[in-house]
Amino acid sequence: MVSGLVPADCEALLQDLKQRIREARQRAVLAANSEMVLLYWRVGREILARQGVEGWGAKVIQRLSRDLRSEFPEMRGLSPRNLAYMRQFADAYPDEEFVQEVLARITWYHNLALLEKLQQTEERGFYARQTVAHGWSRSILVHQIEAGLHRRLGHATTNFERSLPAPQSELAQQTLKDPYVFDFLSLGQEAEERTLERALVARIRDFLLELGTGFAFVGSQYHLEVGGEDFYIDLLFYHLKLRCYVVIDLKVGSFQPEHTGKMGFYLSVVDDLLRVGGDQPSIGLILCKTRNRVVAEYSLRDTQKALGVATYQLLPSPERLEAKLGEFVEDGPSPEAPDGS
Repeated sequence: MVSGLVPADCEALLQDLKQRIREARQRAVLAANSEMVLLYWRVGREILARQGVEGWGAKVIQRLSRDLRSEFPEMRGLSPRNLAYMRQFADAYPDEEFVQEVLARITWYHNLALLEKLQQTEERGFYARQTVAHGWSRSILVHQIEAGLHRRLGHATTNFERSLPAPQSELAQQTLKDPYVFDFLSLGQEAEERTLERALVARIRDFLLELGTGFAFVGSQYHLEVGGEDFYIDLLFYHLKLRCYVVIDLKVGSFQPEHTGKMGFYLSVVDDLLRVGGDQPSIGLILCKTRNRVVAEYSLRDTQKALGVATYQLLPSPERLEAKLGEFVEDGPSPEAPDGS
């Protein structure tokens, strides 16, 4: 007699098979994207070479597009416009190994954004690698380019090289920025510290995006009791890659040397009260409206705790404002849909 009971391990097997199917489908999608990007690059390289040797003009690209679309009517991406993008793509990246290892791991739309928004190969490589590492969507990639991430990442004034062991010191340095751009807040330049703090917490998703990958929000005005007295940390985070707490102290004025003493106190208490086995020593970030770099460097020189000093902006830079204005008034189709068919 066959029992109608479901085996005890059936649910576990089902969940395992679901996960395997999801992973296989994801690998298939990634592989298909990689092959498409490589195909586009090779098509662009052939067009580029023939134009250089035989003097092909734009009319030849139009004919190629017409013939290819006739042969492959189900295939998108063969419009004259997209063939021209393929030529530009191959011209921008002559190294096939770099295309295979980095650019083929992001979508064609990501690559179009890099071509459109940036002129320098080094900058394009930086943002392409960041996209691969952090899984950015195209909109986040464009946001990071417009916010000038490559000019800000790793530029905070810190003592990490002396206070943290390698390689954590280098990773921690590359985690912090200067300046931080809070242009998603509707605040005036004279906003008070508590107002700024509340606004950041209210827009925590935007704040976490600006902080960067790895930050997990723990709390604001985080309560610490020391010797029967109450103390409150402005913002407390935990960094998943650094495996440590990150204490942020907000200052709406300029950086002052005495700020390091208060931060050192907070870090000592957090390490004693919150840190558990496997956690690394906590890191402090003093976030000010302005700071004198020389004063900050002297203030951090002999401090044993891992501290960083950075500034913030409430308004976008003139370059980013100009870029946004250009997007608003720009005519013509968006690179988000390069084919149109």
